[in-house]
Amino acid sequence: MSDAPHILVVDDDDRIRSLLKQYLEKLDYRVTVAASPATARKLLATLDFDLAILDIMMPGETGLELLQSVRTNGLKTPVLLLTARGETADRIEGLKAGADDYLAKPFEPEELSLRVGAILRRTHVEPVPDEIEMSGLVFDAKRGELTEGDRRVKLTEAELQLLSMLASRAGEPVSREELASRSPGSTERSIDVQVTRLRRKIEPDPKMPLHIQTVRGVGYRLMPD
Repeated sequence: MSDAPHILVVDDDDRIRSLLKQYLEKLDYRVTVAASPATARKLLATLDFDLAILDIMMPGETGLELLQSVRTNGLKTPVLLLTARGETADRIEGLKAGADDYLAKPFEPEELSLRVGAILRRTHVEPVPDEIEMSGLVFDAKRGELTEGDRRVKLTEAELQLLSMLASRAGEPVSREELASRSPGSTERSIDVQVTRLRRKIEPDPKMPLHIQTVRGVGYRLMPD
């Protein structure tokens, strides 16, 4: 958890702030919240964040004004703006001011998850490890091999492709839709079937998976040892 991306959520609405914190923490992000741009500015000056989620419509200083001021001061923290639906001018102004993306309220939690993940992938790229260990098994991403000691675990082409996609984003939720779109001929249902088969080959207890975890409302996440 300590190595998880650190997200700052800035919103004057207590309920939305709390819901965002709970949802993002379920996805294993570290989350710090601020009820005002003034508090957010102090936090940005003292802590490192991988992403800031700013609501535009706040009393006093708006999220857009906060974004403009931190960009003027050279702060490069990626920013996702939360906007009122239909406020096209705010979105355009926000992108011009240096926002990385925007999301219109009300929004589905899954869309928030996907946009957060996309921003973090663009701005925080880490090399994929050559080997991933999972309860005595070793997956060599470059060779496309899953082994247990000297024994090679046989994978179908579809299973290997799915495991490779999850391994390339280890620790991060990947949506069923994305997994299906990157695997020719697959559907979200067939992805679920392949995950079930992979779990039988990887998990100590397939009914209580440790490594190929279901992320509710999103898809799956590969968690190495």
